[in-house]
Amino acid sequence: MKASPSQTDHGLLRRVLSLGARLIALGIALTILWVMLYRVVPVPGTTLMGWRSMQGQAISRDWVPLDDISPQLVRAVIAAEDTGFCQHIGFDVEAIKVAIADARAGSGWRGASTISQQTAKNAFLWHGRDPLRKLAEVWFTGLQELIWSKRRIMEVYLNVAEWGDGNFGAEAAAQARFGKPALELTAYEASLLAAVLPSPNRWSANPPGPYVASRAETLRKRMATVRRNGLDTCIY
Repeated sequence: MKASPSQTDHGLLRRVLSLGARLIALGIALTILWVMLYRVVPVPGTTLMGWRSMQGQAISRDWVPLDDISPQLVRAVIAAEDTGFCQHIGFDVEAIKVAIADARAGSGWRGASTISQQTAKNAFLWHGRDPLRKLAEVWFTGLQELIWSKRRIMEVYLNVAEWGDGNFGAEAAAQARFGKPALELTAYEASLLAAVLPSPNRWSANPPGPYVASRAETLRKRMATVRRNGLDTCIY
């Protein structure tokens, strides 16, 4: 007896759904393995590095362990980018609420990305604001927080962040801007590097313009607060 058209359609649908479920499970497993690999292996490169290279920029980048990066720079980026880094689990709920309120008020979408989210975006994803990328960012951020330590998140962040003119990572930035290794950065120098992070190709860390100099001065005060209040205790 031949199967009816309805039975054939249902069988095909089940096979398609089964294949889709298997592909989703495979994708989830592969992303978990990817995050586990980067827990111990230096990130070889990012999509932004590739994009800058395609634009004709020479890429300079030297991966160094967190112990070879000045604590001053760690405190500077916490002060500049994410004071709740050691307390949250990847997402700053209050900052997200403020960003949503600003967007609804017509001020545009600003802020809300934690260091964990920026690390996920830089290490695993492409740059952009499309919904698919933002959803993937949430997934990878959650995986990082589950699989990596906070020290590892900070280590990766400081090694893949863009600091302008093709310089990626703290070591390349310290050498290019101040002619010294990242481990020897002073509080002043670290604050200047952190001050330009929102727009590293627009602002100069050395010599700093009026805005960067003013922002760096503010950051140095915040850095003292970070140390005094133990906002870096998940790292030191």
